[in-house]
Amino acid sequence: MPIAVFLCALFALDQVVAQLRCPSTLVRADRILDPRTGMVLSPGAVLIECQKIVEIGPPARVQPHAPPGVKILDLGSATLLPGLIDGHAHLLSNVSMPTEDLFVRHGRFGPGLLLTIAGMSPSERALLGAQMGREDLESGFTTVRNLGHSGIDGDCALRDAINAGRLLGPRILAAGRKLAPPGGQSLSLNPAIAEPILEQEFLQVESSDAGRRAVRENLLYQVDIIKVVADTDDRYISTEEMTAIVEEAHRSHLRVAVHAYTRTAIQTAIDSGADSIEHGDGVTDEQLDLMRDKGIFFDLTKTFYGGRLIKLLEASIVISPALRASLTISDGIDQKQSTDLVRRVLTKGVKFAAGSDMIWAYPGKTRGQSTATMFLALHDAGMPSLEIIRAVTTYSAEMLGWQDCVGAIEPGKLADMIAVAGDPIHDISELEHVRFVMKDGQVIKNELAPQR
Repeated sequence: MPIAVFLCALFALDQVVAQLRCPSTLVRADRILDPRTGMVLSPGAVLIECQKIVEIGPPARVQPHAPPGVKILDLGSATLLPGLIDGHAHLLSNVSMPTEDLFVRHGRFGPGLLLTIAGMSPSERALLGAQMGREDLESGFTTVRNLGHSGIDGDCALRDAINAGRLLGPRILAAGRKLAPPGGQSLSLNPAIAEPILEQEFLQVESSDAGRRAVRENLLYQVDIIKVVADTDDRYISTEEMTAIVEEAHRSHLRVAVHAYTRTAIQTAIDSGADSIEHGDGVTDEQLDLMRDKGIFFDLTKTFYGGRLIKLLEASIVISPALRASLTISDGIDQKQSTDLVRRVLTKGVKFAAGSDMIWAYPGKTRGQSTATMFLALHDAGMPSLEIIRAVTTYSAEMLGWQDCVGAIEPGKLADMIAVAGDPIHDISELEHVRFVMKDGQVIKNELAPQR
């Protein structure tokens, strides 16, 4: 055999082996939404090789570039858009609502969290996280930023297991333990037994040096982000402590997300140079201006807007007419404040994203379905559908620092995509019924059309 013929045959064999190792997929749909511009490509096609998007455009242009044997996924009349990002997740907690007596005495958060920390072993929580992660992914959440309530290193272990292909779940940005003031967050504990319980969930900060040590301790578990609780139960992280935390985190190229509801805690986060402020209900217009000027993200967590907390309570426990009346009054106040907050965030030009803050066991819903309730909540609070989609795709990707790999259907980015039957800009509730999910070029769910 002439050497040239041999080399050509060898090259052809290499191509076949490469295609087997790195399969190509062509996804076609009637509509492809680009959240960044709001433009819709109709019809559209996406060519994928290995885990990444190679080309996007009209099918007549893209399909001829597909290699022989390409797998074709025709999604028919569906709308294709980037995989969703939950900017504020708690995958290793599934807290049940307390009885009315405990709810009134200790609030909705403390009793259930305490049972999770003290009543579940680390192994149980890891397995719970595996279930919650799979359910999130099946609802279209291909990436989550997990901000605590995961035990010492549960979210880091879950992240690594998913990345290694041992589990099915979203891409995870893991925070490890929260940094919090002495006493942790919203837990009323007997001091004689408090310390070992708190150590499972929090790194307590009582000085600047302690803040730096806490960051370093989390780094031992290879966290991706530092989460700080700046205010809880009239206890605060000081500006000096927060500055030390941010400096230490940034030295290791980690971003800092700060739980802050009050004006004081929000100002502390701003002054220290934090990267995102979570919740932020008490923010002033002046603070929004500072956040805009400094490029600090506002992570909105309005999942329970519009009476949704009452609905969750009613689905979980028996509540008295007196408690329902009290909650209705407080919910009305919260609705006015939340609507005003969403309006101000939009008009001030602050960088923002959205997170579910979902930590609850929602009867009759998977974790993914529970997480997806945030879309209608944000819409009811006054956020336009396109802005909601941006908040959980392009905007969230930038908040995570992952805009180069996720958050958009663009060449060079990872092939994380979802599809819905209708038009999510016209009807945001379509995002509660994701019909197709792809992560890293692999089909997770397809209820739209057969593959060929």
